[in-house]
Amino acid sequence: PDMVGVIENVGQTLPVSTQILIGLSELMRDFWWLISLAVVGLVLAGRRLLANEAIRQAWDRQKLSLPLVSRISRSSSAARYANTLSILTSSGVPLVEAMDIAANVVTNRWLRSRLAEATQRVSEGSSLRMALESVGQFPPMLLHMVGSGEASGELDTMLDRVAVYQQAEVNRVVTTLVRLFEPLMLLFMGGMVMFIIMAILLPI
Repeated sequence: PDMVGVIENVGQTLPVSTQILIGLSELMRDFWWLISLAVVGLVLAGRRLLANEAIRQAWDRQKLSLPLVSRISRSSSAARYANTLSILTSSGVPLVEAMDIAANVVTNRWLRSRLAEATQRVSEGSSLRMALESVGQFPPMLLHMVGSGEASGELDTMLDRVAVYQQAEVNRVVTTLVRLFEPLMLLFMGGMVMFIIMAILLPI
């Protein structure tokens, strides 16, 4: 604002918030093209890194330990895997072959590799519950339902039920996050507006 020049000419020291606001404004005005290039470069570099299988698996494994992200990722992967496995087994596809196909619908590559190991265990004579338990990332409820399905001979039915439950869990968590996001965004925008107003009024 014009008042900034007036205050500086009088010899007054600008408040820190005003100095920050002016600095950010000048940075965006003079170097917007450099900032845009940096953002594009970071996005392209990230995509290139994730194209590497080892780095992608490490990143996917890390996602399973992040707060909230891990819960959504686990439940979503469990729902996809159980739903696909239920459809295939109810259609008469052998369990080992069904597990191999169902593992490919899981987007988390580290978890997919663990599921491949579980498939190998089943082909060697292990039960499905024990094989999935060795993965270490599936909810206990899913393991319990799979064990019950194996014991009762209704594996496809139990897998279908657990898939529905896990998908409902994903929807519930996402809905909760969206509802929390709205007031948080209002608080953030309100804080930004307050900062700008105070940065302008404080020199006066």
